Amino acid sequence: MSSIQTVGIVGAGTMGNGIAQACATSGLQVVMVDISDAAVQKGLATVAGSLDRLIKKEKITTADKDTALARIQVSTNYDDLKSAQLVIEAATENEALKIKILQQLDALLAPEVIVATNTSSISITKLAAATQRADRFIGMHFFNPVPMMALVEIIRGLQTSDATHDAVKAMAEALGKSPITVKNAPGFVVNRILVPMINEAFFVLAEGTATAEDIDAGMKLGTNQPIGPLALADMIGLDVCLAVMNVYIAEFNDSKYRPAPLLKEMVAAGWLGRKTGRGVYTY
Repeated sequence: MSSIQTVGIVGAGTMGNGIAQACATSGLQVVMVDISDAAVQKGLATVAGSLDRLIKKEKITTADKDTALARIQVSTNYDDLKSAQLVIEAATENEALKIKILQQLDALLAPEVIVATNTSSISITKLAAATQRADRFIGMHFFNPVPMMALVEIIRGLQTSDATHDAVKAMAEALGKSPITVKNAPGFVVNRILVPMINEAFFVLAEGTATAEDIDAGMKLGTNQPIGPLALADMIGLDVCLAVMNVYIAEFNDSKYRPAPLLKEMVAAGWLGRKTGRGVYTY
């Protein structure tokens, strides 16, 4: 398997442009594709703005920024992805949409090209089965904001080959990331532990054991987390937390994943967190 020099990225949104920045600043060539010129230009502008902030903090020079941006080619045409040894799909978290994109890529790319999906919840085994290259298909779950977060969950589907896993792990390390290897299972590792913890915080809040502020302070000071679980829920979106718990209870069929009634009630009220101005806290 040839080493990865050029990375294709489908999707220029938050995750796509973050992955593009991480690749370009590490010396890889990037082809970032989205459906409209406006979308790819916006993605490129986001990368430029992010690099500007690093210049202000004196982490990089103006020359570094120019070099990184020069490595990113943007396009609205999938044909431009043919030069890549790895293509990462970073479209919206929608199974039907992802399968449609993956099948288009599968038909277009040379057989040896690895295809990865940046998903936080969809089965890698199922997505792999929708392609003709299931052994060369893998999950790469980057964390937001991608340029700052060291973690990448590398998720093996049932069909993923060792060679594919090893090539993608080496590439993640070349980006300066610290990858962990995960078998395909709902929520993978981080969200599987994190979201039930958030859900449990809602049970504790509903029982009146402590105030929201004290629950968050306790978890920050007692477990060294930078943000408390309830404030984090407001940041993620209470509707997203609820959707994840619903997936777990459906997939595992285990009552320990039942969503907290207070979480369901707040979502029903439209109190979804920061994005609506009100969640556990008021913004």
